[in-house]
Amino acid sequence: MRSSSRGDVDPFIVMDVMAQARAMEAAGHKIIHMEIGQPGTPAPAAARDALARHMGQDALGYTVALGLPALRSGIAALYQRWYGVDLDPARVIVTAGSSGAFVLAFTALFDAGDRVALGEPGYPSYRQILKALSLEPVGIPSASENRLQPVPQDVAGVADLAGLIVASPGNPSGTMLDRDALAALMAHCASRDIAFISDEIYHGLHYDQRAVSALEISNQAYVINSFSKYFSMTGWRVGWMVVPEDHVRKIERLAQNMFICPPHASQVAALAALDCIDELEGNRAVYARNRQLLLDRLPQAGFVKIAPPDGAFYIYADVSDFTKDSVAFAAQILQEAGVAVTPGLDFDPHRGRQTLRFSYAGATEDLNEGMDRLCAFMAGRMGRKGHSDGGVI
Repeated sequence: MRSSSRGDVDPFIVMDVMAQARAMEAAGHKIIHMEIGQPGTPAPAAARDALARHMGQDALGYTVALGLPALRSGIAALYQRWYGVDLDPARVIVTAGSSGAFVLAFTALFDAGDRVALGEPGYPSYRQILKALSLEPVGIPSASENRLQPVPQDVAGVADLAGLIVASPGNPSGTMLDRDALAALMAHCASRDIAFISDEIYHGLHYDQRAVSALEISNQAYVINSFSKYFSMTGWRVGWMVVPEDHVRKIERLAQNMFICPPHASQVAALAALDCIDELEGNRAVYARNRQLLLDRLPQAGFVKIAPPDGAFYIYADVSDFTKDSVAFAAQILQEAGVAVTPGLDFDPHRGRQTLRFSYAGATEDLNEGMDRLCAFMAGRMGRKGHSDGGVI
């Protein structure tokens, strides 16, 4: 049967790594998971309790396409609480995870063939979703001196752009743009009529200064977020986006036809999760300890060229002293050390052959064991030949 070239997207390598790790576990091996960007904690207890109550009282049928009105109002209130932004709930669109938001955003903003820029390293599914929608992803290599975040000078020399996607905190780096840097990027895009999409899925997971939302700077942006990370609800597939007022009806028409509505059960749980502040902040405190653990122990294993993260739960390391093939290196670490890590090729198709991403979203004791294994693996691999002088990428 014939097929479309739009389906010829690259694999999401981290999912392949996770599948290999699960197969090893099924064969009886204990694997330490430092590959996947998934909280090791369940959805908040009150969120699960709320859904249990509703399941006995409600058919949980279709909701309106843009999401439960109470949830949209709750998300708008979150922007007041986190950022001091007075947000009209009518501009909030609940989606089937941030992935559903990206599909809606790209479809609403761009025509087939449009060129859309994304920083490299960056979340790989941006590129693949754009390709599947007959759009042209344009990689913008970010510099180490800019902490792996794009700046206006990176974008200025790239012609014919219809859009720019920015993530702060970023995946895989965990680094953030401060207010001035974010405002400069948004101003550059506005001056060229480039649609600005701000991926804020890791907001709430910060370890010093909080992340800045694009909505603090301008209403002329698409802002995407999710209950997956801070709210610890990955498999529930519920996210949201905030769009300019005059884009709401267009998004609504698309959502009606593409998705009908977000999952009702997940929306019920998400609404309750908004109030689970103590439990969620407890999770963040664990990530903070895990972050420090890896910052302390990765250099012991020889991974000294790292970008210290401001947020999220990743550390991105330059491993060019050890390999020119991060996929093979990650496979060797998994097979010999029983530690699953993500090759940087997922995030940067050019420089990613010499980088790895380490996730610290899991349990602290597991990460400690993982670091013990990595230290032993690297000591054996290097044959005590010594490590590089180090530095920060």
